[in-house]
Amino acid sequence: MKKVRILLAEDDLNLGFVLEESLERQGYEVVRCADGTEAGETFRTGDFDLLILDVMMPKKDGFTLAREIRRLDSKIPVIFLTARSLKEDRIRGFKTGGDDYLTKPFSMEELLLRIQAVLRRTAGTKTGSGFSRYEIGDYLFDHDRRELSWGGSIKKLTDKEADLLGLLCERLESVLDRETALGRIWGEQGYFTSRSMDVYISKLRKHLSGDPRIEIINVRGRGFRLVVRED
Repeated sequence: MKKVRILLAEDDLNLGFVLEESLERQGYEVVRCADGTEAGETFRTGDFDLLILDVMMPKKDGFTLAREIRRLDSKIPVIFLTARSLKEDRIRGFKTGGDDYLTKPFSMEELLLRIQAVLRRTAGTKTGSGFSRYEIGDYLFDHDRRELSWGGSIKKLTDKEADLLGLLCERLESVLDRETALGRIWGEQGYFTSRSMDVYISKLRKHLSGDPRIEIINVRGRGFRLVVRED
């Protein structure tokens, strides 16, 4: 099986080495660059499945690099790394085309889980018809068709319902950060968008109420967690 090839752009040599070594131990092939300019040139001459970009780099920052790469490849997944925890940076990252955002310091376990989730979402679980599908208890969720099937019936979801459920499925049993969901789906944060998301969470709970094992849990101060309990 072909290894997943990752382009890692990180100017901190010690952190870059640790990340490279840890990812390679997990079976990934990693090409490490020390600045944004080098990473851009490397991307143009290579074939990669995922980008991990530090935001604050010499010569060219991660956001600028991601914008340039997006003109060449609109679909390759991007995970940003940053020492800054400002909400504005998170929103800017998502608007730039980032798929996820990690604030330093972070655990290697968390990075690996984020990588797996992003690759699942972008590669999808493909059926013969080419649509991404998730099994949630007794439900079958077809994200591309915006359809939730259960007991022979099909519920058509709105775009935001489908996208929000898709993010919850990516992080099944893990926490979906409120900021991540707002950035990815609404493109901004604020009181009204946050309340809007709460309404959509309530709608999803209702849509999934046919299987009592399924629960969308509020995680105070963080976000939501989709769980499917055992019988």
